[in-house]
Amino acid sequence: MKRRRAGRARTDPFQLNFGLDNAPRNGEALLERLRELGLSTRITTCRLTENRAVMVSYSGRTLRVHRAYLDAPAEVLHAIVRFVSGRSRAERTAAQRRILSYPVRVPARQPVRRTERASPEDEALVRELIAWHREYNHRYFGSRLKPITIRISARMRTRLGQYTAVSPSGEPAEIAISRAHVHRHGWSEALHTLLHEMVHQWQAEHGHEIDHGPTFRAKAIEIGIAPHARREVRAPTRSRRIVNPHELLLRAARQG
Repeated sequence: MKRRRAGRARTDPFQLNFGLDNAPRNGEALLERLRELGLSTRITTCRLTENRAVMVSYSGRTLRVHRAYLDAPAEVLHAIVRFVSGRSRAERTAAQRRILSYPVRVPARQPVRRTERASPEDEALVRELIAWHREYNHRYFGSRLKPITIRISARMRTRLGQYTAVSPSGEPAEIAISRAHVHRHGWSEALHTLLHEMVHQWQAEHGHEIDHGPTFRAKAIEIGIAPHARREVRAPTRSRRIVNPHELLLRAARQG
């Protein structure tokens, strides 16, 4: 071990003044800070990323670092240097563990709702469903549910209907009813499904979990529908099939 010369203090990289006020704000400043900690001069570019999976990587003369590490403490920045310049696999592995131990908040990726193109032939059905939503809202929910988008879905093959709450990105809530369900099982079954989805709407708008648990079952029993996630739907008969929107209107009227 070499003796330290008198009167000359040894600089410890962890003792450098790396407070929040001096935190680098861009890739160039971060590169300069990493060089102060010993990063090889062969790295000439530092690019900030927002990659959801890779925090630090390098290729050729370019270093890529997740933007969150701009505020990382000196020991984490020093681990980045050792990850790039370490002489042994053990050293680089230890540096990798220290880098990944730094908490990086990666926002969850919000799913984008796939908009299904409305079919002109469904317009009459949608108008009827909207009218019945308004009627059921008055009858069973005291008109407290919000107006909601209702659509007919040609994609839904196994589900009868679906309530989708307001998305974090601001897409409005909606109720979708399967077109196949309407045509195979009849208007009365479709109205039953609409009311089922309105219970989910009630859950969402009153701060309840959207599920088929006790809250759902109690509300379903209260308004007189089957309190189940899936109802058994009888095989359609010729007399129960829907032929056209005019027949839908007549059947809805008979349901009263």
